[in-house]
Amino acid sequence: MSEKQKKIYIGNGVKRAEDWLKSSLCLTDIPKEHTFEYQGKTYVKVDINVKDEADQYGKDVSISVDTWKPEPTAQAKAAAPLDDDDDLPF
Repeated sequence: MSEKQKKIYIGNGVKRAEDWLKSSLCLTDIPKEHTFEYQGKTYVKVDINVKDEADQYGKDVSISVDTWKPEPTAQAKAAAPLDDDDDLPF
């Protein structure tokens, strides 16, 4: 089992209404390995959490980078290509 990664916080905000959150994000804090491109645009997956109570600055919304990556399964490992060695008899 892999070690849990440290959260990468990129913003916080406030809950303005039951269905309205307002926040600012720091894009420079997002490591490139957690971004992906699709149809020429760059994206990042985020986790948005509404806090139980506001912090000392009145922020009750926390936003962090979604760093989850699936662990390779035994089936995926078995399907991985083998090294192409020229010394094989066939």
